[in-house]
Amino acid sequence: MPASPTTATTLRRSLLPLAASAVLLLTACTSPGGDAQSSAGGEPVEGGTLVYASGDAEPDCLDPHVGGNYPQALIAGQYLESLVSIDEDGEIIPWLASDWTSSEDGLSWDFTLQDDVRFSDGSPLTAADVKATVEHIQDPATGSSTGYLALGKVTGVEAVSDTVARFTLSAPDSALLESLSMPWLAIESAAGIARGIDENCLAPIGTGPFVVDEWVKQDRVSLVRNEEYNSPPADAAHSGPAHLEAIDWRFLPDSASRYAALQAGQVDVIDNAQPDTLAAAADAGTFTEIDAPRPGASNRLELNSGKAPFNDPFVREAFIRAVDVNDGIDALFFGTAERSYSALSSVEPLGYSDEALFDHDLDAAEALLDEAGWTETDADGYRVKNGERLSLAFPVSTNQSIPAEQSLFEQVQATAAEAGFEVTISPLDLSSWYGALFSNDYDVVSAPYTKVGPDVLRILYHSASITPAPSGYFANLAQLNDPELDALLSQASSSLDADERAALYAEAQERILGSFTVLPLYDQQNHFLLGKQVQGARAINTVSTPNFYDAWLSE
Repeated sequence: MPASPTTATTLRRSLLPLAASAVLLLTACTSPGGDAQSSAGGEPVEGGTLVYASGDAEPDCLDPHVGGNYPQALIAGQYLESLVSIDEDGEIIPWLASDWTSSEDGLSWDFTLQDDVRFSDGSPLTAADVKATVEHIQDPATGSSTGYLALGKVTGVEAVSDTVARFTLSAPDSALLESLSMPWLAIESAAGIARGIDENCLAPIGTGPFVVDEWVKQDRVSLVRNEEYNSPPADAAHSGPAHLEAIDWRFLPDSASRYAALQAGQVDVIDNAQPDTLAAAADAGTFTEIDAPRPGASNRLELNSGKAPFNDPFVREAFIRAVDVNDGIDALFFGTAERSYSALSSVEPLGYSDEALFDHDLDAAEALLDEAGWTETDADGYRVKNGERLSLAFPVSTNQSIPAEQSLFEQVQATAAEAGFEVTISPLDLSSWYGALFSNDYDVVSAPYTKVGPDVLRILYHSASITPAPSGYFANLAQLNDPELDALLSQASSSLDADERAALYAEAQERILGSFTVLPLYDQQNHFLLGKQVQGARAINTVSTPNFYDAWLSE
């Protein structure tokens, strides 16, 4: 066994800084952007089908190990579970693992599994399933991105016994438990994985409170209650099977149609609620809002420093100084989003902000472009150098950017043009958008990335992340290649000293923001609207996805 154990009961936020988002329970609809608190009252009602309408892209695969995007996390949390979770104080708490210990050097971790947990197919959860899960994520054939990158330091898992899984690491990983709390690393049945990717994508076998019953593509996923369920996280409100009998998970991409369905009582919950909808719902007072900003990175624009014109820091800074987003955020988001000046979400306690770097200053932008040699303008008013126009490709994922955000990008385009930048916005579906990134056919991009804790900075900005994961996705879309930054991020990732780690992350963020490759906008938004008949639902404190284990319908 590893020496000098650190136990689950003592491993607190002081050791591993975590996303500070509280468990958000239901209440009457608050003002837009306001946090929701619990108002569930009375005795839970057993049974009933909750209808959920999602505006996110329909997953290509219901197994979040494959790829690893947020739409997968939204639904996978209903049927898959993680080794650990996070409570409202940001503390790592037991889930499938009842406790864990780490070696003094941080290179070995032992996880003891809960007793008598079974997968939905009736087979027992064992350490062999944990081993198979990690190997599945790390297998290049799986095509993982989020999970694969999070397990970058894990060299293997040994089933010490049926109930103890030992992780070995190439270097200490201060973010290991944070990573293991996320749905992209949720535990799946080894037998289910062995069926092959195609079959497993249709219905992964997990230990969760619901089971995938049927997937009618481009329409819905039917989830039914796992009648033998007995493994809720430590902060759940009850034990045993879920109160709900089923969840009807529908894909309804049009935001107006989703809200109309909620108003008509055809659905119980919608996600991706739009800012004007949230304002209208707050005025009406007829729905419940869960406001659950995601942890990890802020929502931001990233400038591709790996090629011209943004390989020139003067041009990057000129663009940052030229664009004006504050007025757009105020006008388009109805108070539901607050301007960020940090690479990290506001729920991350180690976030560092520097508002002065992002002042709108057209004169400064023009002077910087002159300094960079873009001194001429063409007949359309765009800057020219050596006969080439200062043109920027900006692919936008219409699945990931809500209409208000797409309108904000048009304002970015318009204000950048005042300094002489031609910004070409290309609205793309998710597959085409990924294709543009993979082919390096972008200069500006908005790329949401969710990972618990400040280690997301290493995933996004270490030069190693310019190399694609097996899925083809590379996280360092700014293509930052800064050896000093690499050293800071690596040291912070390996340090088990909280004060040292905080100082290293602060210095790293100074370098990232000072590189002018990042234009922070606001937190990654998660707004859910629920009919008042929905009680006991929450956004779980890992990556702010909805959890309906404790939920019930009062009508």
